[in-house]
Amino acid sequence: MKEINLTQGSIFQKLIRFSLPMIAGNLLQQVYNLVDTLIVGKCIGADALASVGSAYTLMIFITSIIIGLCMGSGAFFSADYGAGEERKLRVDVRLSFWFILVVTGVIYLVIYPGMQLILNLLQTPPELMEMTRDYVSAVFVGILFVFLYNFFSYLLRAMGNSLMPLLFLAVSSVMNIILDIWFVVGLRMGVSGAAWATVIAQAACGIGIMLYSVAKLPVLRGTTAGAGCNLRRLWQIIVNDVATGIQQSVMNFGILMIQGLVNSFGTTIMASFAAAVKIDTIAYMPAQEFGNAYSLFVSQNYGAKKADRIRKGTRISFLASAGFCLTVSVLIYIFAGNLMQLFIDASEAEIICEGARYLRIEGAMYAGIGVLFLWYGYFRGINKPHISLILTIISLGTRVALSYTLAPHTPLGVVAIWCSIPIGWFLADAAGLIFYRRNAKNTIQ
Repeated sequence: MKEINLTQGSIFQKLIRFSLPMIAGNLLQQVYNLVDTLIVGKCIGADALASVGSAYTLMIFITSIIIGLCMGSGAFFSADYGAGEERKLRVDVRLSFWFILVVTGVIYLVIYPGMQLILNLLQTPPELMEMTRDYVSAVFVGILFVFLYNFFSYLLRAMGNSLMPLLFLAVSSVMNIILDIWFVVGLRMGVSGAAWATVIAQAACGIGIMLYSVAKLPVLRGTTAGAGCNLRRLWQIIVNDVATGIQQSVMNFGILMIQGLVNSFGTTIMASFAAAVKIDTIAYMPAQEFGNAYSLFVSQNYGAKKADRIRKGTRISFLASAGFCLTVSVLIYIFAGNLMQLFIDASEAEIICEGARYLRIEGAMYAGIGVLFLWYGYFRGINKPHISLILTIISLGTRVALSYTLAPHTPLGVVAIWCSIPIGWFLADAAGLIFYRRNAKNTIQ
């Protein structure tokens, strides 16, 4: 599979070629839960949809820890590859793998026994508790496979191969759809069937990409003789990965807190939020993956010490992302109601109306999150993930503070939650610009 070298050639063409498989891959990854939502919402009902939606937010938070660690290591892999330091890359891959695997094991040991307490803290309605617990308990098994897929995906992407992760996701997504229909519609296994379909598909994807990587990448088969345990490098990886992992988990912890507040408004709001968030995620997902591709572009050129190319790529990326987000915002605003009906039966008018209102308020401002994804990618790419963490705290802190202050205590109600989201984005964007101007010259000269 031909690798794409992001340190040479046309910046825009290389970014587009590299990001398109990542965008398609993330879209397929969304299919895991999207298919669950479609089948559960249409075949089981609104209560089941609310349960799966609430569980989805919890699982996104848990898996974001692992994905953040893999993302942090990916920045090291990309910089090593850009600098042509194969032996250093070999060491970084092995140290990162064992560190993140240990963290994955700790997550199993700590979170699984406390699942009931977590669901209580999320204010899960009593009538939905059993369904939500059944779904979460089953889908939680797949966390190991989430680690395997993301670790080897970020390694392949760091080396310029964004196509193979897409192909493995394509196969597993088809498997997920077939199993979902079989388990939920055919075997009538309910929400547990949807969860197990996801886990089996994730297993095929994670194990498959691991075997492919071991077979095809010499860096996984070469020796690291003479490197020793390399505790100093391990510490650098841990610090970088933990900062990125915290940034990802803080972002999703804020979303989890919002889910808890949404749950307090009842099943109708829960169901509308569950469906709208799926639409939302898919709508701005290309901007998110473009930001990840841009981050790897920055990492490779940072390792190759090509400061001018980073500056030029930054200008191009911000213009491209803003243009895309504005276009999507217009489409979401116009077709919000129609999109909600993909998940909700037309007779559920109240759920559709509330979900459409969420999309028209928050979806009109996608440019804010498109720019924010690029700020995250830039600071991660120059090995300053702590700044990405600060931006996340600003964005999510604003959202949580405004939501909890206004939603329960003012006539705005849930509208306050919807409005707080873009406000947080734009405040974080402004902070990102300030940090960029203060750091750019010293960082990439």
